[in-house]
Amino acid sequence: MKRLLVLVLLLAGCTTGKDAAQIGGGDFSLVAPGGKVEIRYAPAERKELKGLEGESLMEDGKTIKLSDYAGKPVVINIWGAWCGPCRTEAPEMQKVFDDGTQVLGIDVKETSKEHPQDFMKSRSLTYPSIYDASARSFVNVFRGLAPNAVPSTFIVDKNHKVAAAFLEPVLATDVQKVLDELAKE
Repeated sequence: MKRLLVLVLLLAGCTTGKDAAQIGGGDFSLVAPGGKVEIRYAPAERKELKGLEGESLMEDGKTIKLSDYAGKPVVINIWGAWCGPCRTEAPEMQKVFDDGTQVLGIDVKETSKEHPQDFMKSRSLTYPSIYDASARSFVNVFRGLAPNAVPSTFIVDKNHKVAAAFLEPVLATDVQKVLDELAKE
């Protein structure tokens, strides 16, 4: 009960701002039945993410939008340069990107762009990332996702409906299984 109260207070205190990744609609709200950390959604259960956008981490003045990748599946990875498991997961996301699937990172909970930019450069990561220093995307985009759920990965189908959620670090092979299933649809 205490956790629920804390979560409600956190949600009530958050607002959107220029530095937040935002969602302008859609019906997706994360529910992890039984505390599952890997969740798959059947086509009829999927909810769309709309309006996901934010400031580019690597390109000043550019806005990155999920809608830029219309008609194709996208792997959305929530990460931070400060996150130990993200150091292992980032090259896995690059493998997915290099294999032809769009990857979109959301860098959260940073005090400046410098550290995450260095993180990307030193690991030769070339997929785009949204800079979301405040981590407001947890509330505004991925409703139901706990603020400490970094890294997390969401895979959306070609209609940008959430097909899978991983609330733990993933390997490229984990992501590829879902992408192979989506290719058969």
